[in-house]
Amino acid sequence: MVRVAFLHPDLGIGGAERLVVDAALALQKRGHEVHVFTAHHDKKRCFPETTNGSVGVTIIGNWIPRHFFEKGHALCAYIKMVYVALYVSLMSLLFWRRYEVFMCDQVSTCVPFLKYCTRAKVIFYCHYPDQLLTSTFSLSGSRKVYRSVLNWIEEKTTGMADEILCNSLYTKETFEKTFRSLYHRRVNVVYPSIDFSSFDIDPPPIPNLVKPSSRKVIFLAISRYEKKKNVRLAIEGISKMFTKYSIYDRMDAHLIIAGGYDPRLRENVECYNQLRICADQFQVSRIVYFFKNVTHEEKVALLRTCDVFLYTPSKEHFGIGPLEAMYMGKPVIAINDGGPVETVIHGETGWLTAPDADHFSDRMLNFIHHPEDMKKFGEAGRKRVKEIFTQEKFVDTFDSLVKQLAHGPDYDY
Repeated sequence: MVRVAFLHPDLGIGGAERLVVDAALALQKRGHEVHVFTAHHDKKRCFPETTNGSVGVTIIGNWIPRHFFEKGHALCAYIKMVYVALYVSLMSLLFWRRYEVFMCDQVSTCVPFLKYCTRAKVIFYCHYPDQLLTSTFSLSGSRKVYRSVLNWIEEKTTGMADEILCNSLYTKETFEKTFRSLYHRRVNVVYPSIDFSSFDIDPPPIPNLVKPSSRKVIFLAISRYEKKKNVRLAIEGISKMFTKYSIYDRMDAHLIIAGGYDPRLRENVECYNQLRICADQFQVSRIVYFFKNVTHEEKVALLRTCDVFLYTPSKEHFGIGPLEAMYMGKPVIAINDGGPVETVIHGETGWLTAPDADHFSDRMLNFIHHPEDMKKFGEAGRKRVKEIFTQEKFVDTFDSLVKQLAHGPDYDY
């Protein structure tokens, strides 16, 4: 048994949070003692395992602001995670509850404090280099200096971790190009997985969703309400599809958009409002449904209801959505770059296409003209997920890694 602690900035409902929860549950199943520490945990916007007692969660530093007058988001995140690390380290020393392995992700500033204050081993799981999530092209001189300092801190503290993991080959390649001083470090890829049993349920119907009996195809897009997720492409795609198909009755196809929504985040609010305006502008608002913060049961219900899953982000680091859709037997249309290239097989489990409405609509139209492809692609996708992205492989990897770090190299990894 190994005592393991996870440190995560904001335990919400995104793909990074899903990985943290799954990894914690996986290690618990193998008999390890696990606890999650986070700077923010909204019980109305989180995965149920974090509130029903399945995973222990402690909130530390929630009083620290997310920004200073809409400035310094990254700096505040760095400060929060340092505070969390110091708190956990102090509690470990005072109460002799010493954790043997820490796993951090997203923000690496906590790594040196955990490593040198507790003498424990530290794993850093890189979803994507944080510095690449902010464009420095339009920054002024002082802000460029500010961002350069943060980038330097990120690279140095990431390199202090005992083990570095990435969520995809795409992220690993980007990591190696970005953090050039870490060229000598071994970086392993550990693909996220999904808990199959959590999707093998009979969810209640969604009352606000009426499935028209005359429909041909229902498209579904699940992503956070953020501009970078490019959900607008799905709206433009279905509009252009109608133009090409010359459909007089637009009820032949529907689009469902569901995503994580945090009213604290101005971007979420603006993106959601812009998407509704976009649907009006393209005259498809009558057949576009919007959902915020769907529960897991509602997500399963949506995946069962839909016929085709749309994944619109470009250069996505990994993307758990296509895995969930393929396991549910749904074909996927995704952008031909980033993580989906490693999960979706073009022409077999779905289509990979260019990130523009013209090409995207062509692939959507394919399922209108060839509905038999939906079943064929869906079956192939489910088979692929069950063979490659299993929970068992995910569990084995983390179980071996924490044992090796805690007890020595006798445990193969």
